[in-house]
Amino acid sequence: MIVCLIGTTEIILIAAMVLLLFGGKKLPELLNGLGKGVRSFKEGLNQPTEEELNRRVDEEVKRRADAKEVKDTIERLTNESK
Repeated sequence: MIVCLIGTTEIILIAAMVLLLFGGKKLPELLNGLGKGVRSFKEGLNQPTEEELNRRVDEEVKRRADAKEVKDTIERLTNESK
């Protein structure tokens, strides 16, 4: 809602105030830091939570146990048929 009330003139005035406040040399450093912060935040959102990691580990353990059970059953049936 507030974004609709800000026009080009207001944006130019805000940019000029920021430039006067921080100076031309400090502004690129601030924007670089802001960019790194946003990038880090996005990476943090993409990382799985501890619950998700635990769920994946449990699924893998179950999958491997099922595979071993199938292998053991095939081996047992092969030995019985001999």
